Amino acid sequence: MNRSTKGLYCVLLWALVLAGCNIWTVKPAALLPEPITLRIAWWGGQLRNDTTIQVIKLYEQQNPHVQIEYEYTNFDEYWKKIASLAAGNALPDIIQMDISYLTQYVSLGLLENLDSYTKNGLIDVENIDKSKLSGGRLGGRLYGFNLGVNALFGYYDPEVFKQNGLELPGKEWTWDEFDRLGEALKELPLSKDNQIYLATMFTPEQFFGYYLRQHGSTLYAASGDSLGYEDDQLFVNYFGRMQRLAQDELLYSPDIWTSSISNPGLDPFNEGRALFGWGYSNQFVNTTRSYGKPLEIVPMPGPDSDKGLFLKPGMFFSVAKNSKYKEEAARFISFFVNNLEANKLLQGERGVPVSSLVNEQMRPLLNPEMAQVFEYVEWVETHSSPMDNPEPVGSSDVTAVLRELYDLLLFGKITPEAAASEFRKKADLILEQNKNTD
Repeated sequence: MNRSTKGLYCVLLWALVLAGCNIWTVKPAALLPEPITLRIAWWGGQLRNDTTIQVIKLYEQQNPHVQIEYEYTNFDEYWKKIASLAAGNALPDIIQMDISYLTQYVSLGLLENLDSYTKNGLIDVENIDKSKLSGGRLGGRLYGFNLGVNALFGYYDPEVFKQNGLELPGKEWTWDEFDRLGEALKELPLSKDNQIYLATMFTPEQFFGYYLRQHGSTLYAASGDSLGYEDDQLFVNYFGRMQRLAQDELLYSPDIWTSSISNPGLDPFNEGRALFGWGYSNQFVNTTRSYGKPLEIVPMPGPDSDKGLFLKPGMFFSVAKNSKYKEEAARFISFFVNNLEANKLLQGERGVPVSSLVNEQMRPLLNPEMAQVFEYVEWVETHSSPMDNPEPVGSSDVTAVLRELYDLLLFGKITPEAAASEFRKKADLILEQNKNTD
């Protein structure tokens, strides 16, 4: 090294020292994380859309090499779009998955088995009980990762009961007490303009399934090729009650909810004109906001509600088999369920967090509505039975048949007996055909 070269070298070295640089820790470009673009899709309302986008941005901030493209829509449009993408082998890396579609997408070989990612720690399950992951398993393999825990529930405004001199329901109430409340409403001197309905509608596949569980049966057989109950009298008893309530105008007019009941302004409950609404517990916060006043949660009617109730995955995240970035998709799922800041943003809208640590950390931060949901889900955990198997392939078509018959029942166009026979014939045919094409 000549004198001039040596002098230049010393100057450069001294400049690096003054700048606070450690020349031995500068990373070559080849060692920087590879830029990744993940795609994610979900269905949901405005609260879910807004909070999910906030979590995505938080993940991108903490992982600058990752860019996440997202799309969302309503439930029905979502599955049409996902089916189209699946046909072109172009599914998003991360797919929000529902239990009613899980079997179908697994049977088509479209979803990645997530077990390897839980075993190598990319998806951290240290604080997640195995029972909370079982709903996403098929054939012993994990294809859907539970994003939150829900349970069927009812809700009501205590003031509406008090204003009409009606007794509030207790946690151990029954279908007979539900019917007696309807009879009491019929005795009130109410005009058409201020009529109080007993309840908003029961979504047929969800609540008939609950009723069957109360009687030791299930909607679908474990084999998936037929209905799971043999006695059609169960159908007649359940839907006969619904038909009587509609005829007595205790369930609000079916023509409302068959058109645009998604508009909260058209729901009689939001006008204080229905005693009960129904759904899954993760809907409670949004429902309370739409209502504008405090509401209370009540379990589904008994007897044997502990046999009927179950803890349900609010929904899943699945990873597409065609994804080029499965490991990064797994890391995002782990972040989604285990990161406290992410869950503060999510507000339990997809269900109570599955991580016991996040659950514990969230409790001091809960608003009154979320506190009610956490408390209710905790109560159901000790007053319930294991969830049924994931719904078989073809269940969405079976649901469509049941909903059509339910409309006819509520409009008085078919008897419960005829509907029971029609449902069994069509449902068993759908399930058998789909089983034979697996």
